[in-house]
Amino acid sequence: MADRYTLRLPALEVRQGRRRIYCFAVDGKKLHSFAAVSRIRRDDDEKLMGYQRPEVGAHIRGIRKYLESDGAMLPNAIVVAFDNRVEFVPALMQGELVDYSVAGELVIPVDETLPDHEKPAWLVDGQQRSAAIRDADLAEFPVAVVGFIADTEEEQRSQFILVNSTKALPKGLVHELLPDTTGHLPRSYLRRKLPAQLMTRLNGDRRSPFFRIIATPTAPDGYIKDNSILKMVEHSLFEGALYQYRNPVDGTGDVKRMLLHLIDFWTVVRDTFPDEWAKPPRYSRLTHGVGIQSLGFVMDSLTDEQPAESVKTPTLSRAIEGLRPHVAWTSGSWNFADGEERRWNNLQNTPNDVRQLTTHLLRVLSKK
Repeated sequence: MADRYTLRLPALEVRQGRRRIYCFAVDGKKLHSFAAVSRIRRDDDEKLMGYQRPEVGAHIRGIRKYLESDGAMLPNAIVVAFDNRVEFVPALMQGELVDYSVAGELVIPVDETLPDHEKPAWLVDGQQRSAAIRDADLAEFPVAVVGFIADTEEEQRSQFILVNSTKALPKGLVHELLPDTTGHLPRSYLRRKLPAQLMTRLNGDRRSPFFRIIATPTAPDGYIKDNSILKMVEHSLFEGALYQYRNPVDGTGDVKRMLLHLIDFWTVVRDTFPDEWAKPPRYSRLTHGVGIQSLGFVMDSLTDEQPAESVKTPTLSRAIEGLRPHVAWTSGSWNFADGEERRWNNLQNTPNDVRQLTTHLLRVLSKK
């Protein structure tokens, strides 16, 4: 059938340690016939699917305009991940051999009737360029491609982060991908992997007061900044109440109990200040970075070494309720112990303001 065929493309297999990559060229107009964009999303069970950001229309239009001009050239290779339906067949006759590369051809099955998620390849890097070629008013445009065979989508996510680690990937996208990524990652990403896992669980658990209100690529309507949650969780993991559940040697931990600890503490906060919790940071300093981080320090102070199963108590509820006369989440002024008075929305997400608000809240609690 015309919509089912096999592409046989001259390629070079290059050995890199235990891995193999395949360098080849293909008409960019045919790229989407076998390679799909693994768009980041979550299914009905909040499981992460895919890993790519949405297409950027202005970027694509700019590339397309360039491609349609005289002398256009795209020297950088597009990167794709293949599944095991793609095969490399070495050539029978090899030229002067080196031990790290073999000439041959890639055999790629193409079925243009398949939905994207069933195609044998996924774009890891170059989705905007490939979209521009797809849309360009050109009969063909050959491009250089580097491919590798990946066993799982988790491995594809890992390669996606590594390939893009020197570029300005949106931090929110990286944070959401990290919990479901395997393989070697830069040290800075490894430190944030567990906090990111807890953040995504808080955002996806229906018991959580944060359910779908943390702004991430798969929760675009969320109004609490993901970085505010990450900072709060990261500090607690390394120096606060969540440290008790963490293995300091390998960085793993009892995620289930960490999640319970966080949900129960922040549920008390939400139930104490329901109106303030329902408003975005512009209208409430409770959901602002300065409020989230300061109350994270309060959590560490009030529940340090307290087991997750006994965090939510009448004592905690009374302590948080006791803050009410001393906070100005949505109106009025903050009255600090040194006599300084600041309008409610004058506090910003800066280290000094977080420190000042934290000191204020902890001083109030110490007098109870």
